[in-house]
Amino acid sequence: MLDRRQFIATSLGLSATAITAPSAAAAADTYDEAVKSSRAPLQAVPRDRELVRFASLAANSHNTQPWIFSVRGNIVAIAPDFKRRCPAVDPDDHHLFVSLGCAAENLFLAASTLGWHADAAVDGDRIVITLEEAPPAASALADAIPIRQCTRAAFAGTPAAPEILRQLDNACREPGVSAILITERARMAKIADYVLEGNSAQMRDKAFMRELVSWIRFNEAEALATMDGLFAPASGNPSLPSWLARPLLNIFFTESGENKKYREQLDSSAGVVVLAADRSDKSHWIAVGRACQRFGLQATALGLKYSFINQPVEVASLRQQFGASLGLGERRPDIVMRFGTGPDLPRSLRRPPELVMQS
Repeated sequence: MLDRRQFIATSLGLSATAITAPSAAAAADTYDEAVKSSRAPLQAVPRDRELVRFASLAANSHNTQPWIFSVRGNIVAIAPDFKRRCPAVDPDDHHLFVSLGCAAENLFLAASTLGWHADAAVDGDRIVITLEEAPPAASALADAIPIRQCTRAAFAGTPAAPEILRQLDNACREPGVSAILITERARMAKIADYVLEGNSAQMRDKAFMRELVSWIRFNEAEALATMDGLFAPASGNPSLPSWLARPLLNIFFTESGENKKYREQLDSSAGVVVLAADRSDKSHWIAVGRACQRFGLQATALGLKYSFINQPVEVASLRQQFGASLGLGERRPDIVMRFGTGPDLPRSLRRPPELVMQS
């Protein structure tokens, strides 16, 4: 007889090893319980596990969670998990290293809350973080870590006050990284044009679509089986059995429908921010990730929502033209996000620390 993990893997068409025991499906009976567990308030002990848990709540591409943590005393290393890379959408691993930077920023903030000062250095592919005891320093950004989410929905269309924009801009400040904050409707409409052009190119790319669909979790059982991926209800879509959702995807997930949705989402947003590093290398991509994560946390702390609209930077044939339109010259635009007042949606899951920590 198949155990629960094997049964779910078989029903999803996955190999039995695709769901690594001990999976969170065994630890939590329901999706809500798994969310509550992964997003529980930060605890002082066990320190290493708690720091990794909070780091893992960072934004990351396709919710692949492409990281491996190791802790030796007061040294924490974050390394890429190349088995979780997305070669179709991210062939040079740009988003992967941005994701590592996002996780590092969460870890910095959590460590500060617990009374540890963190310093980071990039060592090849790894981020090496040294912790030193310091007075605890709580912050609104650290408090926002368990409630931050990428909200793929229409916003209210309400403009953001100048003080709000100032705080969002300040959150993006990181050495070697520039932020372009855009609230003018005409400029936002132009960005929407690039997003739609990029979206069309991606949806016509069979490799991109296969990769995207492989990371979609159509219902709670699928999401609990892997504790990763793009949970359909977190994007405002219904939870459906996989056997029904996959055939319907070809009918309802269309280029024209998605382009209409993205246009409406941008029209309803208060603004857009574009992050661009001074150079295009791993250390700068990690720096972009730190600025990106702080932006998302600051938006959350201010009661705002945000989401990524990275199509213009993911489609190589559009990237330079998009950057030139923003006055970036030869610099690469790294990340594009929209923000505004919006609804709460179901939250995505994260794998428990035991599955992302290397002993």
